Amino acid sequence: MKQLLNRLINREVLSKKEAREVLMHISEGKYNPSQIASFVTVYMMRSITVEELEGFRDALLDLCLAVNFNDYNTIDLCGTGGDGKDTFNISTLSSFVTAGAGVHVTKHGNYGVSSVSGSSNVMEHLGIEFSNDIDFLKRSMDEVGMCVLHAPLFHPAMKNVAPIRRELGIKTFFNMLGPMVNPAFPKNQLVGVFNLELARMYGYLYQKGDKQFTILHALDGYDEISLTGSTKAITNQTEMMLDPEDFGVTAHLQQDIYGGDSIETSAKIFLDVISGKGTNPQNNVVCANAGMAIATVKGLTPQEGFDLAKDSLMSGKAKQKLEQLIALSK
Repeated sequence: MKQLLNRLINREVLSKKEAREVLMHISEGKYNPSQIASFVTVYMMRSITVEELEGFRDALLDLCLAVNFNDYNTIDLCGTGGDGKDTFNISTLSSFVTAGAGVHVTKHGNYGVSSVSGSSNVMEHLGIEFSNDIDFLKRSMDEVGMCVLHAPLFHPAMKNVAPIRRELGIKTFFNMLGPMVNPAFPKNQLVGVFNLELARMYGYLYQKGDKQFTILHALDGYDEISLTGSTKAITNQTEMMLDPEDFGVTAHLQQDIYGGDSIETSAKIFLDVISGKGTNPQNNVVCANAGMAIATVKGLTPQEGFDLAKDSLMSGKAKQKLEQLIALSK
């Protein structure tokens, strides 16, 4: 590791093979916490390359506990986090709305590292139990139309990194990897990223695969459609700008989608929105993101996806999915 760190400090880059190997060695416990922290810190001071990102991704996918959902046409809705915006749990709510619209969802998530309340924090607070038991997960998919994949249960290789990430408390390249390493290998993906450079890298890597995808970055910094302005979207077929008008709504202010300062506050907002008691901006931003997920799977326009999402949320179908998942957890 000393030799590797010296190379990186001298601004050298790793090949895809080297990147894969270093993550394999981290998982095998070959480096001490100080060495891992130093390695992670390098990527806070310089951009990661496509080859490095691909190598890290391949290592985590090789090491994960894979779940076979090939019989289902599933989608994951996941953001990288790390945008510093402290929104409420938009992608998690959007996952339930998407499932309520009849699209199978494999929701990959984790506890918050650089945010107050990550996807797993709020779902755990609401009474959803996490499991990596394949029979339970298939039952969840069959009965609810979605399942929750809590990242630490499927990526045992990350046990040496998790405490370091928590102690650092800021975004690292592991934020970039999260949406790429869903252990269910979903055939569709809606992913939000925290900058345009990363959106391009995701686009390049996803074009090499066979999944249907939509990559999102709001131009004012959000890792999702925020409806506070324009959002860049990259899909298999095209690149486009999405504006609030594309969903038939008007723009709102950033404070309208703030997420609060505790897990309890985040959970209250979550329950208000999924119960149909959210504000117009809250409802619209959830339905815009869920709508793009539905559109990605079904080949629809953003407006058509939004309308299906709005029906799922306001009719109570999304809330029913949450209630089913909580009941199944018991």
